[in-house]
Amino acid sequence: MRVLFVCLGNICRSPTAEGVVRTLAAREAPDLAIEVDSAGTGDWHTGSAPDPRTQAAAARRGYDLADLRARTVTASDFEQFDLILAMDRGNLQALRERAPQSRHRRLRLFMEFAPEAQEHEVPDPYYGGPNGFEEVLDLVETAARGLLMHLRQQGHTV
Repeated sequence: MRVLFVCLGNICRSPTAEGVVRTLAAREAPDLAIEVDSAGTGDWHTGSAPDPRTQAAAARRGYDLADLRARTVTASDFEQFDLILAMDRGNLQALRERAPQSRHRRLRLFMEFAPEAQEHEVPDPYYGGPNGFEEVLDLVETAARGLLMHLRQQGHTV
């Protein structure tokens, strides 16, 4: 199972999701056959490392995002990934506009995997204060565990 996480610039939310899911899968679900990546719908930060505030918040919880680099969603992503998870409705709409109609069933909101959460979207922390990065991590960890449970229930184990 190949999963792509998508936000706007690929320097805050989607690399956080990539790092958290990769770490939690290795630690809590090593039997899952999963590959993860992240990308942005915009190209402003292509080649950049995640935002330093994102990296610092993630590191405080044991997630290393230092090796990740921002990239933009490509046409081939709609073929290569089984599930493409947007952080918010705006990015989900951008993905729907770019994806072939036959691939729309692969597009979902990441927070769909955290139905118990009050939030339906992962808010962009870029222009907010430091608490926004912690809130992103709280939401991402919840949705990540829901995603891993869903994949296990769907039989994506090795």
